[in-house]
Amino acid sequence: MQQHYHTFYSSPLGILKICATDTYISEVTFLEEGEPYPEMGDSKEMLNNVLQQCVEQFIEYFQGFRRQFEIPVAQSGTEFQQRVWSELIGIPFGKTISYKDLSKRLGDPKVIRAAASTNGKNKIAIIVPCHRVIGTNSDLVGYAGGLWRKKWLLAHENKVAHGVLTLF
Repeated sequence: MQQHYHTFYSSPLGILKICATDTYISEVTFLEEGEPYPEMGDSKEMLNNVLQQCVEQFIEYFQGFRRQFEIPVAQSGTEFQQRVWSELIGIPFGKTISYKDLSKRLGDPKVIRAAASTNGKNKIAIIVPCHRVIGTNSDLVGYAGGLWRKKWLLAHENKVAHGVLTLF
């Protein structure tokens, strides 16, 4: 049986709980404001190499230096869910696709609702970029972390991908 580890990362969007085994990231979720979490060094919090790499990559991502995560991920799900999550990882940084586009990429436009449902069950936020999937009319719809976070992530990636000059 694999050992499980976790840590917390204070991102610009709030606290992220990151869970891992010795070989892969298994969960990245947002804690809700006010939700308690242990302080760094709590005996229940254990940091391994995979978690350390993940935190370093998050720091680079939020600073605008990383466009793609290079860390193994795995989450349990059906064969269909695995296909959906694999497609999400293939959405380029700074780009979005619609749920309809996602279902077409999966080979069947009729699976749009199942694809949307699976997108919402993604437990590895940001790394498996479910935030890059939008409504057919370019509407920001559905994000487990909250639509304000989805909007922030898309704006952040757009600025980094297309360059935005700021004077101050």
